[in-house]
Amino acid sequence: MCLHRKTKLKLKAKLKQLTGRSWNIGYARRKEVLTTAIRGWTCYYRHAEMRNFVLETDAWLRSRLRMCIWKSWKRVKTRYRNLLRCGFEPWQARNASCARKGYWRVANSWIMTRAATTERLRQAGYPTLLEYYEKLHAHL
Repeated sequence: MCLHRKTKLKLKAKLKQLTGRSWNIGYARRKEVLTTAIRGWTCYYRHAEMRNFVLETDAWLRSRLRMCIWKSWKRVKTRYRNLLRCGFEPWQARNASCARKGYWRVANSWIMTRAATTERLRQAGYPTLLEYYEKLHAHL
């Protein structure tokens, strides 16, 4: 059993709404809302074979989360300080924090993919589709 195209589009639209840049709700609340949405969706469609879709959507969701994180670091000074905390050299942090590119472009750049790795996002408490999917399929 596989998912219908409209089902996939609805999930992506819902995740896009929950990870919108202009929706300023804070880290903790965003984690709660995403966890609820992802857990509910994966439980409802738990019998479908969708591993490839889950992998692709999870990668896209991580980029959306990186975009939200970059946007929340509004000022150059804040970006510089946070990039230093992530372990970058001062010259790398300075160059990246002054980037004039858009949020989506920076979210997919080398600096944010290394600053907010998959493991760091998991440790911070952000949910992943793959985690819930594998947890449900281990019991089936």
